[in-house]
Amino acid sequence: MNLPLILVAVLLMAAGGLAALLTHRFPRVSAVCGAGGAVAGCLLGLVQPLRVIARGAAESWTRPWSVPFGWFSIEIDLLSACFLVPVLVLSALAAIYGHEYLASWRGRRSLGGSWLFFNALVGGMIVVLIVRNAVLFLVAWELMSLASFFLVTFEHDKEDVRRAGWTYLVATHIGTAFLFALFLLIGRHTGSLNFPAAGSVPAALAGTLFLLAVVGFGTKAGFMPFHIWLPEAHPAAPSHVSALMSGVMIK
Repeated sequence: MNLPLILVAVLLMAAGGLAALLTHRFPRVSAVCGAGGAVAGCLLGLVQPLRVIARGAAESWTRPWSVPFGWFSIEIDLLSACFLVPVLVLSALAAIYGHEYLASWRGRRSLGGSWLFFNALVGGMIVVLIVRNAVLFLVAWELMSLASFFLVTFEHDKEDVRRAGWTYLVATHIGTAFLFALFLLIGRHTGSLNFPAAGSVPAALAGTLFLLAVVGFGTKAGFMPFHIWLPEAHPAAPSHVSALMSGVMIK
């Protein structure tokens, strides 16, 4: 079974994050594993979206899986390719900057977990952009949310950082609850939790689905009036994490 390069890239990032965690007693090695895995994964991940943009043709990959309600289905079309390119480029740059930024913490705090969650955040963002099934989308969305929570609370010994982290976690899970409702309604009327074709959902539901989507996605994007977590979380997060969250995640 040949995996698409974009999934190989995600697995490479996961391997880098796990290696960083396992070598946390050796700070320099841990940092190289974490940052190196992120950069290598991002560079490999660029191949498919750039190919899609150059050819103008989407690339998809679908396999049955044991999780109920759908198939393991991904697709890189022109729209997702145009989002993947900045996500991958900026994530690689943030990893390079983060390698030096976190150097001052070596010996004072274990950095393996930070790199694990950084790579998980990048991997989650990639999967969110390419999946075509609601169950897998929500799994990747939750991974992205939890990873960014642990990154925001890097300096968890500070009370204001802990408060910022919990505010973000509560806000993002309120948004996730609305997304659950959104996909359940769509699945009920289409008979599948694979992403439906345009026009397959009854027009009478359009208003309800739109409002659920606005709250669900708007909370993560942090726009008015769902921005309560933004002013607290970004200053609390390490610089390279704040750049990644504000530069690509909320977009």
